Amino acid sequence: MRKAVFFCVLAVALPLNAGERLVMGLSPKVAFEPAVLTIRAVIETDTENRALEIVAQSSDYYRRSSIQLDGASAPRLNVVEFRNLPSGTYDVMSVLVGSGGERAMVSQRFQVAVVPGSGR
Repeated sequence: MRKAVFFCVLAVALPLNAGERLVMGLSPKVAFEPAVLTIRAVIETDTENRALEIVAQSSDYYRRSSIQLDGASAPRLNVVEFRNLPSGTYDVMSVLVGSGGERAMVSQRFQVAVVPGSGR
C-alpha cells in the first residue's frame, strides 16, 4: 500500500504543464559511489507513444534502459533505477519516442562523488 501512495505522490510532484510531453526527476541529485540513481519520468498520455529511452552517461561510463510503451494505455509514471554508478558527472536523458521518431527529450546532470578517505 505504501508503494502505491509513494508513486501517486511522485506523479503529482512532477506535473506536466500545457504542451509538455515529458518531465523527468532525479533522486538524489548528488551521491557517493557506488551510487544508486532513481529516475522518474512522467509522460503525456498519447496514442503515439511507443518507447521511453533513459540514459545515464559520464566520460567513461554508459547505462541505458528502454521501456516499451503501449500508446495511450501506457502508465504516465515510469521509474528506472541505475545501481552501482562510479564517480563522475553524468548527463541523464529521457527520450520519449513515438511512431514517427523522437517526440520529447529532457536532460539533467547527476554527480557521483568519491567517498572521502577512500584513497582515490
